[in-house]
Formats: sequence, structure tokens, C-alpha cells
Amino acid sequence: MSEQVQIEIIAPTRIAGVRFQQVGKVYHFDASVHPDVRVGDFVIVETTRGRQMGQVASVEPFNGKRAAEGPLKPIERRATGRDLAVRKYWEGKELEALVICREVNKNLGLPIKIVKAEYSFDGARLTFLYSTDSEEEKVDTKDLRTEIGKSFRARIEMKLIGPRDVAKLLGGFGACGEVRCCSRFLTEFSPVSIKMAKEQGISLNPQEITGMCGRLRCCLVYEYEQYVIARKALPARNKEVGTPHGAGKVLDVLPLKDSVMVQIGEQTFEVHRDQIVPLEEWEQLQKRAAEPCQGGENCTCGLHKPKAPTSEAPAPAPGAEKADQGERVARRHHRQQRRSEHKPEAPANKPAGEKSQPRLQRQHRPRRPFRDQSDRSDA
Repeated sequence: MSEQVQIEIIAPTRIAGVRFQQVGKVYHFDASVHPDVRVGDFVIVETTRGRQMGQVASVEPFNGKRAAEGPLKPIERRATGRDLAVRKYWEGKELEALVICREVNKNLGLPIKIVKAEYSFDGARLTFLYSTDSEEEKVDTKDLRTEIGKSFRARIEMKLIGPRDVAKLLGGFGACGEVRCCSRFLTEFSPVSIKMAKEQGISLNPQEITGMCGRLRCCLVYEYEQYVIARKALPARNKEVGTPHGAGKVLDVLPLKDSVMVQIGEQTFEVHRDQIVPLEEWEQLQKRAAEPCQGGENCTCGLHKPKAPTSEAPAPAPGAEKADQGERVARRHHRQQRRSEHKPEAPANKPAGEKSQPRLQRQHRPRRPFRDQSDRSDA
């Protein structure tokens, strides 16, 4: 009979966030075995792509909220000085591998663009990142991987990336003159839609709303929520509103200033949100103020008190009183008959002239005579 071995899963006490690129996504690992790990240290961990070296970005105690995501992989060890030196050596070989891969791809004529070559920290794995013009069309890179494997002893991998990831790896400056957001601080890409540009009043010219990657700019997301909240409290364009200067039509909305531009006659005024009154509501208020108060339930002047509701009994139908009187007489006659039927009869053996004995009365006990205080002293 085989013995059953129970494996006890110990919950981690410390979680470390590890980043494998300078501006990349943070992955979490179990750091309970290494309590001396601090932010900024380099560690060796096991990933789906093999053993990798990463830098600790955060360390926090375990709160039990990640139980549904599955167990965390542990940190194997801290990186030594030799590991850092070996990693620096293989990083210097990445440019040479990139040139060789591009030459081989040029000879094969594949419709792909080799963007970057990445070595693992120990040189056991070599990954080439590439992109295609059409994301829907799949390109077979088996021949390319076979030809490159003849020039390198490492394990060759080909990884397809999107246009935003390409712009993040290449770096450079954006249309605003600053370093691209994706290369500077963005760790993940948020979905961007054309609705965000419309809500902020930005021109829909493709040259103004697209970035270097050919997609909508990531910066359209930054102020989108503020514009949505501000526009909810402001009237739309071409709407009639009332202002301290008079009634006019809204020409433009200024969400950041919390105001609108209103045209009154031939003049244009900038009116704050607190000074704007919807014209329909304004006309109703003026009409109500001009009419005298009628009182009643909808009185708003405070001079008339609402009348209390009175409940009046409905008038009886003709002939109903006589019908009710006949029913009362019939009920009274029926009660009298029932009383006569249930009346007890006199006993038959009792003589006619004999009188009934009177009911015995309860004899009360005579009270004790009162003894004066002087009698008690004599006794």
C-alpha cells in the first residue's frame, strides 16, 4: 500500500516586484526565502523564457489578495558580481547578432523588420524581436531561425511585437519635443479611441493625433476624464442660455476654465458656469414670478396654507333607510325566539305551593374587642 504524501503549501510572507527592462512591466515573485533583498538589487528568477536576471522594483509584505492568481515563483538567489559581468559581456554581443540576423533575413526576403536582439544574462538564449507591416498576416520564420542557428550556439527564439513596442524600443522624441512617453515612463499601453480626441476638441487631422508608431497618441488618455467631468456641468454648443448680460447662444465650451463663450447680440462674453442659467428654466421662473399666486396645493409663496383633505360620507341611496330598518326588526325578533327556546323549565316533582328556600348568607366572624393601652399596662 503506497503512502500518501501531503505537500503543504506555505504562503509567502514577502513579495518582490521584479522588472527585466529599464521601463518595463513589473512581475511579482516570492521573496520569503531572501529577507535581505532590497529595492534596486539584481536577482535571478525562473520565468517562462528560462532563467532571467531582473532588478527589484518593490518589496512589500504579502496580504493574501493574490491567492486566486496562483502560487508565485520564488527568487532563486541574488545576482553576484560575476553574473553582472557576464550580462554586460553578452549585451555587447547583441548588436553583432542583430546585424547578422538582418543580413540573413535580407537573403531570405521575408517581409519582416528585425528590431532588436536580446541575450539572456548567461548567453544561453538569444531572442530576436521583429515586426510586420500587417499584424493579421502571419509570417513563417522557421527558415530564418534555422539559418541563424548555424552562426550562434545559443537557443534562437523569434518574438513578434506591435508597432507601439517598436517605438518604445527605438526611443526618440515625440511631436511635443519631449522624449516619448512609452520610452520614458509607460510600462503598459492603455486603449486609445478617436472619441477621446473629439471630447477634448482636438483636430481630427491624422498628423496631429497619431504618434511616431502610427497609432493614436497615448497622451490622449491623460486628460480625457477631466474633460468628460467638466463638460457634464456645461451647456453644449448652439444652446440658448441666460447670463447676467442677457440671453445668448453658446459659441464655444472651455472645459479647463469651467466657462463658455456666449454671443449676445454682436458682442461675445466669457461666462463662468456659476453665472449660467438654462434659458427654458429662466423663462419659466420669470413667468411664474409675473403671475399672482393662486394658493392651493402648489403654493410656493408661503402665505397660503394647504387645506387639509376632508373625507365626506357618500349620500345614501333612496329607499336604503327603510331596508335597514326592516333588517334590524328581523334580527331582533330572531334573538327573542332563541332566548325563549333555551329558557330552563321548572322541575316536575316540586309541589305547586312550595316556596324555594332562601339562599344562605355568609356568616361574618365577630370582631375582637378593642383593648385600650391602659388595659395593657394593667396587665
